[in-house]
Amino acid sequence: MKRGGGFSFSLPVTVVASAIAFIYFCTVFVFIDRWFGLMTSPGIINAFAFTGFAVMCVFNYGFAITTDPGRVPSTFMPDIEDPDIPIHEIKRKGGDLRYCQKCSHFKPPRAHHCRVCKRCVLRMVFFVFVVNAVISCIYSLVLLVGSLTNDSQNDEMQSADSYRTAYVISALLLVPLSIALSVLLGWHIYLILQNKTTIEVLGPSIFCWICPTSRHIGNGLRFRTIYDGISAGSTSK
Repeated sequence: MKRGGGFSFSLPVTVVASAIAFIYFCTVFVFIDRWFGLMTSPGIINAFAFTGFAVMCVFNYGFAITTDPGRVPSTFMPDIEDPDIPIHEIKRKGGDLRYCQKCSHFKPPRAHHCRVCKRCVLRMVFFVFVVNAVISCIYSLVLLVGSLTNDSQNDEMQSADSYRTAYVISALLLVPLSIALSVLLGWHIYLILQNKTTIEVLGPSIFCWICPTSRHIGNGLRFRTIYDGISAGSTSK
């Protein structure tokens, strides 16, 4: 994890990287090899396809943990009389404007206080990693089941015993990860469709979701709302 211009050891990052490496090794050199044969055409195609998803997963995860999330400008002050900003985000309790007690300044809409960065940040950038992680986990799980089915049909129980540990550990990792990440992915897709997500990096085109860009919508301090369309319609009349 990157902090203060350098890198420091992080146990969660190490665990995630180790899990990705283990699942990739088992998927390519155990599941694909035992189901199709690594040197066959189906084996090569599946190995290349899974490697592509794994590379995108690692790239987006590395991008998320090394990119500076930015900070709320020290000069930010919500202007409740600004006609260009028809609504303001308020606290659920009390109805006051959102204020960070730790940073001692007001929070823009959708800003969060990050305990790791120890400051308020404007955007979160992990959704694309979740997309690729879900695809990779489900893909690996399908290959695991197919490999086991192929072994049982061929009655290769003696040779399968040597890979039993890899199958068990992989299943214990892939099943809960696939379920949890799929639920997380579905929830964030719903939030995006409802314009309630904290992630603004994806852009307006669905074709750009797999490959994030830096062309954010807005500046992080203000976001489009339903009232923008109403204001534009009333102005044109």
